[in-house]
Amino acid sequence: MFEHGWVSIRPLETPDLVDPRAVLDQLRGRIQALEGGPTRLAVPTLPAFDGLVRLRTGGVYGVDSASLGMALAAGASQAGEWVGFAGWDDFGVEAAHQWGIDLSRTVLVPAPGEHWLEVTAALVDVLKVVVLRPPGSVDAKSASILDARLRARAGVLVVQGDWPRCEVRLATERSTWLGIGAGNGRLRERHVELAARGGGRMPARSELVIAG
Repeated sequence: MFEHGWVSIRPLETPDLVDPRAVLDQLRGRIQALEGGPTRLAVPTLPAFDGLVRLRTGGVYGVDSASLGMALAAGASQAGEWVGFAGWDDFGVEAAHQWGIDLSRTVLVPAPGEHWLEVTAALVDVLKVVVLRPPGSVDAKSASILDARLRARAGVLVVQGDWPRCEVRLATERSTWLGIGAGNGRLRERHVELAARGGGRMPARSELVIAG
């Protein structure tokens, strides 16, 4: 996972056989390569996030819950990437397993304390997706340090909490539990309505189903 090499630019696929967004992504990558800037590659996400958010290397994405943080990391983990969690002293192993996160390729630093910035920067160096829960408010200088590291290392940062600049913020607008009827039964699943804001677009909404 630590290898770095040359990236060849292949010819674009026939437009009528691929998603037009994928063609645009390839074109943007070529332009950035010609300009000498970092190519921002797509990072896998769960199908539930299609049309809502597309993770790209070098980006920071905000979430308002631990469940969403795990969900955004799950796609990359299932695709074989290493992921990490920093500042999660209540990290739920069972919850991570339910999301399909491969714990054998997961790094957890539960309580980095005052060294959270250094710890997160070190994780960004070697992991594809890092989910951070900062200990408090984050100043613009600290955020810019990690922004630069993400671009250089082609990583993705997901933040539960406030952050000066996020490409997209995911928030839960409504949540409904299913499974209890007539006062008995057990909670089977939760339907969550999500809203994605940012990226210079109107808010997008989708529904995510979370197993109980």
